Amino acid sequence: MLHGIMPTKAERKWMQDVARLGCIVCRIQNRGYVPCAVHHILDGSRRIGHLHTIGLCDPGHHQGARAKSGHVSRHPNKAEFERRYGTETFLLELTRHAIKEILPP
Repeated sequence: MLHGIMPTKAERKWMQDVARLGCIVCRIQNRGYVPCAVHHILDGSRRIGHLHTIGLCDPGHHQGARAKSGHVSRHPNKAEFERRYGTETFLLELTRHAIKEILPP
């Protein structure tokens, strides 16, 4: 739930599709499908909404990257994460495109 608000049907479908797509960073690194957590993009410290989510793997690109894995986690390393992989807004656009192109309806 986002601040006590239940996701709409469209928001639930979007988040399910994000999970079905897998980690967007692993996808752009040609690793194919890697299971992921659905990560809400923040505006400061607040979530923007359920339709502003991307898939990031755990441990790895979401949080808990192992020291010698070569991954940079979004939490707590946002600046380095975005330097390496692009902004979360950029990754959201890639996610939207990939869902349209890769996932069956």
